[in-house]
Amino acid sequence: MTWETVIGLETHVELSTATKIFCSCTTAFGGAPNTHCCPVCTGMPGTLPVLNEKVLEFAVKAGLALGCEITKKSRFDRKNYFYPDLPKAYQISQLYLPIARNGRVDIGGGKTVGIHELHMEEDAGKLVHDPWTDQTCCDYNRCGVPLIEIVTEPDFRTAEEVIAYLEQLRSTLQYLSVSDCKMQEGSLRCDVNLSVRPAGSTELGTRTEMKNLNSFKAIARAIQYESRRQIELLEEGKRVIQETRRWDENKDATYAMRSKENAQDYRYFPDPDLPPVELSEDYLERLRDAQPELAPARMERYQRRFGLPAYDTEMLTSQKALSDFFEAVVDLGAPAKQASNWIMGEVLRALSARAMEAADMPLSPATLARLIALVLEGKLNRNTAVTVFDAVFDTDGDVDAYVAEHGLEQIQDDSLVESAVEQAFADNPKSVEDYHAGKEKAFGFLVGQVMRALRGKADPKAVNEAVRRKLNEQQ
Repeated sequence: MTWETVIGLETHVELSTATKIFCSCTTAFGGAPNTHCCPVCTGMPGTLPVLNEKVLEFAVKAGLALGCEITKKSRFDRKNYFYPDLPKAYQISQLYLPIARNGRVDIGGGKTVGIHELHMEEDAGKLVHDPWTDQTCCDYNRCGVPLIEIVTEPDFRTAEEVIAYLEQLRSTLQYLSVSDCKMQEGSLRCDVNLSVRPAGSTELGTRTEMKNLNSFKAIARAIQYESRRQIELLEEGKRVIQETRRWDENKDATYAMRSKENAQDYRYFPDPDLPPVELSEDYLERLRDAQPELAPARMERYQRRFGLPAYDTEMLTSQKALSDFFEAVVDLGAPAKQASNWIMGEVLRALSARAMEAADMPLSPATLARLIALVLEGKLNRNTAVTVFDAVFDTDGDVDAYVAEHGLEQIQDDSLVESAVEQAFADNPKSVEDYHAGKEKAFGFLVGQVMRALRGKADPKAVNEAVRRKLNEQQ
């Protein structure tokens, strides 16, 4: 039998506000345990929450960008459950009247994913297990950090479609500046609801939920494993149990956490301490007008204005910070194609080697623009410029000072190049003979000898021309 996998996602996104959703505590990542909390976010008796207006603004912006219908009168509800990282024993969320519904996201290839709803809620704390004492401690710093939860329709069929959607979602939210979406810091976390069914069937199978997956690699592997696990159960005549499962990165497998709760198990009811949120059309219109240029629009503009190929524009706009960096380098005078080549090559290489995102890059646009200028002016050749780039990347060092200190400026004296060519020919007569005998590789060897003699500081094009000219003179 052929099986089809059906997937829906619940994505939790931490918003980039300075303070929490219902109090004035900082949302800064890290900090000593239990130092970013107060009586409000830890649920002390007699405290009252007050909605952070910026959270509302960011949620509406995200809803608009995802093509959602904005709910003009929404409200908050209490989701009741007891867990050690939830000091109030309830979470303030939105069930009955979420802020946005019925959106659509185009993920390419003619595939569109439906957004069931987008709602605001507060984050819970974090449990930290100490293996030395075998104790689990509660850190409430994250309690009350503002979230939007984005729930899709069960429109995915493969892990590749899921990753394409998440990449598109992350890009959109970063361009809106509503979240940094740093998965390694928990700013974007994904729950995967998955079931399988016979191909061609319209009935949904029994689903499982895999919680808090925080890397694209883990999400793809978890989907592949869980799909295979459910298919094997059904083919053996067993049944799939509706439950919440945890992904174990080390074992490359999921394992059961608890039976799946239904909405009624949480005893939702309207939060009595928070009034409904009413939005005017003027408010929505202002936010629509203020929506920034998103990645697809930037791609089109880069192709039209700079004549860049589609591949370049896709890479440059993959991260907002990278796109902003490119534009700043160009604004400082670097030709667009040169800036693009350096960013797609050396910048992305350096970021990958450091497992760093573009938003955290120490190198400034001015430094890269100056390096490109030195190459175009003929003061550095490309290989030497790469050496300089690597040396200054982590400190955003002074390019001119580094070049001067290490004597790296390109040799522009033709007589020095000619002298080095003469010496290379004199030292390697066999290679000269090999070239004249038709062995083209000998040419590259001779060029290499000249470049070595000039310590890599000559213009490779000038050296190539000088070697070729000398060889032709001998024929």
